[in-house]
Amino acid sequence: MTFRAPYRGGRHFLQIPGPSNVPDRILRAMDYPTIDHRGPQFQVLARKILADLGELFGTAQPVMVYPASGTGAWEAALVNTMAPGDQVLMYETGQFAALWQNLARKLGLVTETLPSDWRHGVDASAIERRLREDREHRIKAVCIVHNETSTGVLSDVPAVRAAMDRAGHPALLMVDTVSSLGAVEYRHDDWGVDVTISGSQKGMMLPAGLSFNAISAKALAAAERGGMPRSYWNWQDIIQANQKGSWPYTPATNLLYGLSEACDMLREAGLAQVQARHARHGAATRAAVAAWGLENNCANAAEFSPVLTTVRMPEGHDADAFRAIVLDRFDMSLGQGLGKLSGKVFRIGHLGDFNDLSLMGTLAGVEMGLALAGVPHRAGGVQAAMDVLREHAARRH
Repeated sequence: MTFRAPYRGGRHFLQIPGPSNVPDRILRAMDYPTIDHRGPQFQVLARKILADLGELFGTAQPVMVYPASGTGAWEAALVNTMAPGDQVLMYETGQFAALWQNLARKLGLVTETLPSDWRHGVDASAIERRLREDREHRIKAVCIVHNETSTGVLSDVPAVRAAMDRAGHPALLMVDTVSSLGAVEYRHDDWGVDVTISGSQKGMMLPAGLSFNAISAKALAAAERGGMPRSYWNWQDIIQANQKGSWPYTPATNLLYGLSEACDMLREAGLAQVQARHARHGAATRAAVAAWGLENNCANAAEFSPVLTTVRMPEGHDADAFRAIVLDRFDMSLGQGLGKLSGKVFRIGHLGDFNDLSLMGTLAGVEMGLALAGVPHRAGGVQAAMDVLREHAARRH
């Protein structure tokens, strides 16, 4: 049995919102021979990567690197800073926020959820009100998702930090950036974040398998005072090993080669320019959705995600049936609806190693698929997106 589909001419369009396409440069970098992870050559690589990550996260503080998915980074953030029975305030903006809550409960934490309709981002004023009510400071952490991959909604992290400061509350601020790091502006230190969680497989353009915790001095102090029993996730062990250019366990050497290359590529392109490209592709995709007469799941224009667009299906039409037609006829994978949105939406990823022509091919496949699936829509989405891209190109020259 093989995992491969039968050969079809051209490239497969992987337009899910992560894992994203891995560029050839990163694939070739990962193809290097494995080296001794305790030797001097590896120490040079490790020190370079840790410096690169500080630049990417916008921090002068330590960044932990784990051979794990983003779920591991969620767990690492909590077990290093929280004790069983501690209370955490978690804002449910979508499926990934809900999964993080479930993980926290399994660790023995008391989770308090601020719910949403899965169409809006974090309401900083709601967090401020709840923290003001917590006069005994029982809440030890506020946990939010920066870019909710299930809903296509981007939340305002600086607004949450400002709300916490106005409330005068000492809780830690933890932010999931698994789908935003490298694609959307993010500044760990300047925005007053205590633990930033991220992963390798989206804006970083790598395969899944690496995850990160960027930590503040306040978070590190909390870990030194307490936390849960931990070994693999222990920040202190990693910090001590990193000072020598190593890790306290066997690292994912070839993924680290790829990480080094990804950081080089983002620097060469210019991080601000990469973020502008994501914003441009988000705007063009939303123009296409509007021209089709379909509805963006994100209900607030100020919170549109530059990473993906989540499209609501007309009543009586199944998103997964539409996705199956697109995959069969055009060899393109679109993201499925998750959790409460299962079958109700499809998600167009426009992130990572991606350009204007890739987007046009993606949107052409969607428009043709809508017609084949009998989904009520208007023609002209591709042209509307092209007009947006043409306008941006004219402004650049």
